[in-house]
Amino acid sequence: MLFSSLSFIFLFLPVFLVIYYCTPKNYRNISLFIGSLIFYALGEIKYFPLLIFTLLLNYFISRALWKLESSAGRALLIIVLVYDFGILMGFKYLSHTIPLGISFYTFQIASYIIDVYRKKIKPARNLIEIGTYLCLFPQLIAGPIILYSDIIKQICHREYRMENLEDGLKTFVLGLSSKILLADVMGKLWHEINVTGFESISTPMAWLGAAAYSLEIFFDFNGYSLMAIGLGKMMGFAIPRNFDKPYLSRTVGEFWRRWHITLGRWFRDYVYIPLGGSRVGAGKVMRNLFVVWLFTGMWHGKGWNFILWGVSIWALIVLEKMGLEKILNKHLIISRIYMLLYIPLSWMIFAIDSLKDIGIYFGRMFPFLGTGEAVYVNTKDALNACERYGVFFVVSIILCMKLPSVIYQKNKRKMWMILLLSILFGMSVFGMVRNASNPFLYFRF
Repeated sequence: MLFSSLSFIFLFLPVFLVIYYCTPKNYRNISLFIGSLIFYALGEIKYFPLLIFTLLLNYFISRALWKLESSAGRALLIIVLVYDFGILMGFKYLSHTIPLGISFYTFQIASYIIDVYRKKIKPARNLIEIGTYLCLFPQLIAGPIILYSDIIKQICHREYRMENLEDGLKTFVLGLSSKILLADVMGKLWHEINVTGFESISTPMAWLGAAAYSLEIFFDFNGYSLMAIGLGKMMGFAIPRNFDKPYLSRTVGEFWRRWHITLGRWFRDYVYIPLGGSRVGAGKVMRNLFVVWLFTGMWHGKGWNFILWGVSIWALIVLEKMGLEKILNKHLIISRIYMLLYIPLSWMIFAIDSLKDIGIYFGRMFPFLGTGEAVYVNTKDALNACERYGVFFVVSIILCMKLPSVIYQKNKRKMWMILLLSILFGMSVFGMVRNASNPFLYFRF
């Protein structure tokens, strides 16, 4: 079930919230756990038993880990992690279909079991606690990735205030409108380019398409994260943010500290630091970073493009650590040009499955780099696209800046802002009625 669907907004969510708030406070985790299971089953009943089995297995093993000595505990930990990541990799690399949310709930349950083994946290007292953590429906299928240590206090005790319900609803509307009114529109342009064929587009159109996909993936994933945060607030939870104006970054390293923040934190805490982090020699630091970015690429998919994407990020981060970052931090214009080149090129490697097609697309973007073809700059297709999508490009770029967020935070309780959000909600609903809502991009991963 999509958050950006009429059935979720006008049926599931209101029914759930009524039941949730009518349930006595001490029993709301039960209604939340059951509601989350129903939510997942409605979205993908086929793999519902897999979610339940993963939950039960990790719950019972975590309780055993807490009592075992180090050597026996380590063996049990390895067994359960082989299961968790084996199932994930098996579906990603050997199957044509991927269970909804498996990449996200696998990382969450793995962090829980590792932290229990490390004695950083105590195991969940009962199935409701661990079930509420793992299956919390606002972030179950596409994050943000939450650590058990971050949320257990909220699971056991949280405040319910009308202010949180109001703020959560507003945040949800911001996320919904980002998805429907911006991401889906930018996605139409990218889809048109794919249908036309990369060989048939002009150089300006190739750059326009790369910009469109860059904006689509941001407003799609950030929109989902905002909806998750908003839904969490409605139920008394503080779900961590996943994005911090990444397109304002001046280096690749900074970009990935601002993009998908919770995934970056997971790799830092459970891969990078255990390998030695930055406390080892320069060569081993480069190795540690390589492992992180190789795994990050593999996490996103089985195509060679994801490996290339991850390794390219690693290479640029290494160059920045070797001195490029100092130059970029000193020169604003150079750093902006650097990132304006990096962002769309990186997303094209990410978006296009075939390495051959990536080469064709880059050939359209840079037709003068030894392709043997004449520079293809017929601007008719790009001008036509600008006429149809120009306003959306302008609005999207403005919303990537800091000022809109500052204005919203200062005025979110004023009547004109409430009216604006109401209009955005109405436009989003109209968009959902008029067009079939596209699944979130990160459902693929």
